[in-house]
Amino acid sequence: MLTLTLGAIIFAATYILIASEKVDKAIAAILGAGAMVICGVAGFPDMLAKIDLNVLGLLVGMMIIVNLMATTGVFEWVAVQIARQTKGNGVLIAVEFMLATAFISAFMDNVTTVILMAPVTILITQLLGLPTVPILIMEAIFSNIGGTATLIGDPPNILIGASCNLSFNDFLLNLTPVVLVIALVTVGLVVFGMRRKLKSNPAAIHLVSLTEPRRAILDVKRLKRSLIVFAGVLLAFFCGRWIGIEPGLTAMCGACIMLLVCRVDFSHMLEKVEWSTIIFFCGLFMMVGALELNHAFSLLGAEMVKLTQGNFALTMMIILWGSALLSSVVDNIPLVIAMIPLINSIIPTFAGQMGLEGSEEISRAVGQPLFWSLALGACLGGNGTLIGASANVVVSQVARKNGYKISFAEFSRYGFPLMLVSTAVSSVYLYLRYLI
Repeated sequence: MLTLTLGAIIFAATYILIASEKVDKAIAAILGAGAMVICGVAGFPDMLAKIDLNVLGLLVGMMIIVNLMATTGVFEWVAVQIARQTKGNGVLIAVEFMLATAFISAFMDNVTTVILMAPVTILITQLLGLPTVPILIMEAIFSNIGGTATLIGDPPNILIGASCNLSFNDFLLNLTPVVLVIALVTVGLVVFGMRRKLKSNPAAIHLVSLTEPRRAILDVKRLKRSLIVFAGVLLAFFCGRWIGIEPGLTAMCGACIMLLVCRVDFSHMLEKVEWSTIIFFCGLFMMVGALELNHAFSLLGAEMVKLTQGNFALTMMIILWGSALLSSVVDNIPLVIAMIPLINSIIPTFAGQMGLEGSEEISRAVGQPLFWSLALGACLGGNGTLIGASANVVVSQVARKNGYKISFAEFSRYGFPLMLVSTAVSSVYLYLRYLI
């Protein structure tokens, strides 16, 4: 019990340090893991065994793929194409930028998506005289919405999928429908609330009509080759469960094939990988693993079952709303890493209540609605505040470099109400699909 208490104290202190942003989160996570070893919470070899290499492989592979594709100019082409297609109409430009960001984020990491889209958005809004900051905020929000739809769209989904043996198709079938509804509802609310602000400068509309999107493409051959390989990677994700290949291996192999066919130096692309993020994940996996070895999550799971009195529907809603509200004020990645073993610990209880114990496949099916609640809450909850998701912080940094300030209060004014609406829609969806 003493080691469990020490582990909980170290984990809580590390979590507070990460949330405060006073220290780099990767450093905080590694120091937390080191403190657990020194205090005897768990042995270092046992903690190393808890690092999920499938998650890390998926992250590294997708980072390489996205950064390589970015060198072709394809994202700039998308932005210019939208501006020209809409003929400078401010409302249509805002809508198409939001939907394009959501769509791209579904298949690429949402942080990378906003890094690529935000600078071009600033250029287009300046040219047309549109309000830059609100549109940038909406892009961050829609990157989180779109990333919720698939296994590879948002780090929390990557964690949930890899840790719980959920495939790319599982996410498509269970989360994409509600994400589409949320996206449409959010677009409607944004257009209704911002329609008077989205009026373009008439003189600039003529300039947009003269632009040629094809000039944004920097390397046509590389673009064609990378798109073919990326299509193959997506196909492998779709068929992963049937062919028995984990997403991490698919992403890494796809990245290597893309580097070969595009003739890009491997060491150069490795420099583009966000190694601090990878180290952060390693530290968190080790800390959570140490707590798991001390049965912390089985104890917490038993307490949650007592709290809800074994009510499955109430448990789903607590996970959804709890993770959404917490993710709006703290980083959703450590939250999800801590919640996964907690949910795993209560699945057998509910499977037993339903008379479905004894089969791993049936127990997994019972637990899936709980994991979909966690995914929706963690990903959509990040829209609540400026610090709720990494994409939000990145957008604010890009804005600041270009002379625009996105304050915590301004982001929350747009994001928090939309987060509540999207979570409410998710509640209805979860109830109708899994409880009736």
